Amino acid sequence: MVWKCVQDDGSHRGIYGKLICTNFKISFLGQEPALEDELQFKNKIIGQNDITLQCVDQLFGVYDDRKKPIYGQLRKYPETIIIYCKDFRVFRFCLRYTKEEEVKRIVSGIVHQTQTAKLFKRLFLFSYASAAPNDTDVKTGTVMFESIKDWRQELERTKGNLKFKVVGSNEDYRVSKKLPPYFVVPMAVSEQDILQYHGKGIPIWCWSCHNGTSLLKMSTLPKEQDDNTMQMQKIFLDGMYKTVDKPPFEALKIEDLSSSLPSLPEIQVTYARFKQLFLIDNSTDFWDTDVKWFSLLENTNWLEIIRRCLKKAVEVVESLEAQNTNVLLTEENASDLCCVVSCLVQIMMDSYCRTKLGFQSLVQKEWITGSHAFLDRCNHLRQSDKEEAPVFLLFLDCVWQLVQQYPPAFEFTETYLTVLSDSLYIPIFSTFFFNSQHQKDTTLYGGSLNTEGSKLSYLSVWEWSVQFEPEAQALLNNPLYAEKPKLDKSQKKTTRLKHQRQLSLPLAPTKPAPKRGFFKEEADQLIKNILGKRISRLITSSDDLQTNFSEFYESWHGKMVDLHGLLLPRLEGPEIKVWAQRYLRWIPEAQLPGSDTVSTKVLDVMEEVQGLQKKMDEKHSKVSDEDVEASPFQRNPARLSSLFPFASLQRHSFKPVLPTSSWRDLESEDELARRDDEYVNLGDV
Repeated sequence: MVWKCVQDDGSHRGIYGKLICTNFKISFLGQEPALEDELQFKNKIIGQNDITLQCVDQLFGVYDDRKKPIYGQLRKYPETIIIYCKDFRVFRFCLRYTKEEEVKRIVSGIVHQTQTAKLFKRLFLFSYASAAPNDTDVKTGTVMFESIKDWRQELERTKGNLKFKVVGSNEDYRVSKKLPPYFVVPMAVSEQDILQYHGKGIPIWCWSCHNGTSLLKMSTLPKEQDDNTMQMQKIFLDGMYKTVDKPPFEALKIEDLSSSLPSLPEIQVTYARFKQLFLIDNSTDFWDTDVKWFSLLENTNWLEIIRRCLKKAVEVVESLEAQNTNVLLTEENASDLCCVVSCLVQIMMDSYCRTKLGFQSLVQKEWITGSHAFLDRCNHLRQSDKEEAPVFLLFLDCVWQLVQQYPPAFEFTETYLTVLSDSLYIPIFSTFFFNSQHQKDTTLYGGSLNTEGSKLSYLSVWEWSVQFEPEAQALLNNPLYAEKPKLDKSQKKTTRLKHQRQLSLPLAPTKPAPKRGFFKEEADQLIKNILGKRISRLITSSDDLQTNFSEFYESWHGKMVDLHGLLLPRLEGPEIKVWAQRYLRWIPEAQLPGSDTVSTKVLDVMEEVQGLQKKMDEKHSKVSDEDVEASPFQRNPARLSSLFPFASLQRHSFKPVLPTSSWRDLESEDELARRDDEYVNLGDV
């Protein structure tokens, strides 16, 4: 039996219970029943006292009131064990009243399961998939990009099928283990080109713009010392660039993200500093940092990295939209920052990616089949900290900035993004637990020296019914979403004819066409315009390019926002905010009771819609009031927290008149000890 400390209100309350550690999660089974008015938004897999092994971030032990990290073989066992989680929960378990044998077993088990390097096939993911086979016929509506058909449909949707083609050169992974079986390349790229450097140095299509420009990515060729090899690489790359760069009709801009954005180690170090601001396990620590919180936040530099990623995406948008230029993103493996920037560009420019299914399909296309190394970046195996970097979390934080600036433009809510970030650490979904499609497709489970293992089918994280009941899933959808109006056939036909007429007929008074023909004259004028743009772009200085970007950015923000058109984030300092719901949801001191947040507004709308629906049902079926089922979301608004739905009730924790750090500065510890009888615990007032 252990004592789970509850210190969210400044007291030392807690409950007794059992602490269990398996190869899936750490669970605390309390003897006291949970409060009836606790969270309505419950995860069916992970309870509020459950921690998956992959979600454990840091372990600390308290020895004689001193907190020390614990790992490896322990000579002395702590009085209290503190577990910091990657979803920012903090658990304190007091072992002072537990038998010595049980303490050794509990602490040793937790340290072994969470801090020791794991073998890949020892992940709970494989145990679960073999014991509970997934129904592969379940349809989520998300495009998985696992077939040629999926890629061809995406090409047709974006009108990119005239310049690009789907290739299956890597069907058996003979080209590269980092590339998916199917991907899209320019028409002029041959299979021999793809094979020459194992898929590196090949421009791979991401998305096509309405004006015909395209966004591509490329993994860079390895750096060679030999002059002949370097010359061959240069000739090869020039040939690849020419497949996209075709003056005067098409131009190409190359964006080297490795030099223009922070490196992965820098992102990891920055995030490590940033997350410490939110791993709070008692009120004293919270109020100690409250006075200097904004300076501490600024020193982490996390919001600046978010701003730089958003700014880079806007620069790419400006090249595609305003300059009519193809953009090629380059990176060592084209699977980290390339994923961040390409996804942000598509979300800003393509309203389909702002729908729930569109966003999920985008993640599948760019991150999953794009071979982002989730296993290494999330350090699920605890084998190497050098490869760890929260790249996907950085992307979700950037998306949240757009969601909070333009809520009606997105079909999903910030709650959706929060639970998606939590799903990174739930090892029953395969979505975020492989480094590549090759690793997933070739991993066999079971078997022996004489028999081959079997291929498993896995759950996808997009099957939200596995985690949430329908009532909870409703909070993932934005009822304030301004859905794009659908035109009927007659409107589409009229619009098309008008568009064709505007393209073909001049506005000036009608005059006889010259002998060489009207369309020849139009083509000549078009070539002159394009040549003028291309030549002017060649002689434009970097200062002029920066001016063009500023003009594009300011011009767009000076117009009325089209929620179904281009969306550009505001990049000014105050506009880049802290994602409060994700980072502060478990800190009671940071919650505001009855707060008028977007989440509570969404809940109000949902309740109103449900109420009206029930009245309509009553009117038609004449059901009595007693038979009408209560709304699953009914609650006392005054008791609602600003961090709903993760924290539904405010637990009062009053701010001290003076920060506790100031108390220590005013008097010595001896003087404070002599004046204990005069001390008033402000937390209980």
